[in-house]
Formats: sequence, C-alpha cells, structure tokens
Amino acid sequence: MILGLGNDLCDIRRIERTLDRFGERFLDRVFTDVERRRAFAKGAPAATLAKRFAAKEACAKALGTGFRNGTFWRDMGVTNLASGRPTMILTGGAKAHLDRMTPDGYEARIDVTLTDEAPLASAVVIISAAPRS
Repeated sequence: MILGLGNDLCDIRRIERTLDRFGERFLDRVFTDVERRRAFAKGAPAATLAKRFAAKEACAKALGTGFRNGTFWRDMGVTNLASGRPTMILTGGAKAHLDRMTPDGYEARIDVTLTDEAPLASAVVIISAAPRS
C-alpha cells in the first residue's frame, strides 16, 4: 500500500550558487556524509547534490511534514543499495514520522528515482508499506 508520494524539481545552477556562497555551512546543514562523499567523488558535484536536494524535498512531501514538526534536511539521506538502486535512510524526526504513518504489522519501503538534464534535477519518492514477513 502506498503511504506517501512526493516529487520535486531543482535547478542545478541554484545549488551551484548556494554552494559557492555558503560552502561548508550549506553542505553541513543539508547533506549527510554519505551524500557528500558521493557528490565530491565526481568532478562536478552540483548535479549530484541537486538530485539529492530534490529527493529530500520529495521525501518531505511524501511524509506529509515538509521541513517542520521536527523534520530536518539531514534526517533524510539518499543512499544506494548494493544493486545501485537509490533509496533513503531516515533518522530523527523524519524516521519518527515514518514510524507513526506505517501501520502495525507492516514495514515501510522508500523507493526513489533521480534524474538530471542540465540545468534541472528531479526526484520522485514513493513510501509504501508491506506486511512484515
């Protein structure tokens, strides 16, 4: 069963400007260490960061919280499974909200799709629940 759906579109140039202006302060506030390592392993990190920024916005929409009620940017981190499929790991307020919205006897799954075509990056997040096995 689908519990939440969110999507977001982000301008990569906006992330570049924000990175130039605020640097580490922006990175520390928004991105997890895993996300930062992945972005800076490549030559131009802005597109990778923009996709993850869009995924966080989409996840906040799927949770129905936005960035309030104890849900913060770093509570949502994009990671990749061994297969390469992106997913999100939630902590803090985002995880607490996910736990509240997941019915008893079910476990939550977060599916993520990321894409970019300069100058835009996009993400879709689907939160679903399946019976525990």
